[in-house]
Amino acid sequence: MPLRHLSDPGHLPALDRRYVIDRPAAGLGPDDSAPRILLLYGSLRERSYSRLCVEEAARLLQLFGCETRIFDPSTLPLPDQVTNDDHPAVHELRELSLWSEGQVWCSPERHGQISGIMKTQIDHLPLTMGGMRPTQGRTLAVMQVSAGSQSFNSVNTLRVLGRWMRMFIIPNQSSVAKPMPRPHPIATRASTSTLTASTPTPSRPCSGI
Repeated sequence: MPLRHLSDPGHLPALDRRYVIDRPAAGLGPDDSAPRILLLYGSLRERSYSRLCVEEAARLLQLFGCETRIFDPSTLPLPDQVTNDDHPAVHELRELSLWSEGQVWCSPERHGQISGIMKTQIDHLPLTMGGMRPTQGRTLAVMQVSAGSQSFNSVNTLRVLGRWMRMFIIPNQSSVAKPMPRPHPIATRASTSTLTASTPTPSRPCSGI
């Protein structure tokens, strides 16, 4: 089953639990089942920062009382590549969307837009499926990761797609810029001083998102 499982769901070292309400919706209505949240990410890199953002979101959602599932797109074919979309990963993605009550989408920004991996997952979710609507009425949170300076192109596109899929997009969004760890300036001062004036300096770091 193309799902990613969190090995450390309770690991939130940066979270100050003094300011956390474990069940923020308690008392607002029936509380007999945990909200079901599907999370999608748009990169297949071994260290994907969009996947890491989704995993962190899943930890927080579980802390708040949700049941989460993270779809792994690594085996997903391109749209129309398989006759009648008869592929296990496509079936699993659609079943997860039907199972969900809310979704979280996080895409890296490539050439100013969402990644092809992200769009492929969305394109495999039809508006109707055997009389069922796998996305209509679900809440949607959107996030993006940018290798360079902060941008909002991808989250804006995800909002457009979410509205087209008849979802309710929450007002807040997250745009993470330059997530890659960088050396400490003091530790690298000696080495950088040896660079010649002709050494090219990239205007943006390589995409590691």
